[in-house]
Amino acid sequence: MNRFKDKTVLVTGAASGIGLAAARRFLDEGACVVMLDIDEAGLNKAAADLPRDRVLVQVGDTASKETATAAVKAAVDRFGGLHVLVNNAGVATEGDIMQTSEDDFAHVMAVNVTGYFHMAKAAMPELVKTRGSIVMTSSVSGLGGDWNTFAYNTSKGAVSNMVRAMALDAGKDGVRVNAVNPSFTKTGMTEDMLKDPELVAKFKERMPLGAPEDPEGVAAVMAFLASDDARLVTGVNLPVDAGVTASNGQPPM
Repeated sequence: MNRFKDKTVLVTGAASGIGLAAARRFLDEGACVVMLDIDEAGLNKAAADLPRDRVLVQVGDTASKETATAAVKAAVDRFGGLHVLVNNAGVATEGDIMQTSEDDFAHVMAVNVTGYFHMAKAAMPELVKTRGSIVMTSSVSGLGGDWNTFAYNTSKGAVSNMVRAMALDAGKDGVRVNAVNPSFTKTGMTEDMLKDPELVAKFKERMPLGAPEDPEGVAAVMAFLASDDARLVTGVNLPVDAGVTASNGQPPM
């Protein structure tokens, strides 16, 4: 497939995990890709084997308005426009409300919610010009509650409704806004969890298709949502969760 030839895609959190898988997927489908991440060393390593004529590396914290503005400007200056924003950068902390510090809560919300706001607001004028698309990384934790991740759950709930609100407002300008909602995915964020066989087994009980998910599978759905194949799809929070939400996350009887 070559669905993104002559199009530019900006991916946040692109140094690893779902973001890196998304960058590679869009490149494979012909796009020019701006890879944005706060991890400069990781970002440079990730981009080392990618086609340099179609890749632009940008380092910055997406919680900063200045980072968002600079990244969008860089995309337009280098590649002539912007067609897709993949709002993917995210962080998580463990703990219930009593175990979550004010600083941890503020940091999670700054990256996972305010960062998405800054990026989308900076990108929107360019996306209106191209009748483009935004794909956000939410979570099944943004569709329902989950244990021991209070701040993360709160942030992803906000992202899921941000998608709906933005889709309603931006539709008049031809801009579509959707989200993927993964469950347990093999990324750096879940590295410690993957080392616990008992925990992995519990997740498998909740997933009809098994666990954990691979970032490439999530990236494939992102590419679909951003493509013209999904031209009638907007305001959708699409579970990419191996079937968790089909049974409300309950293990088999």
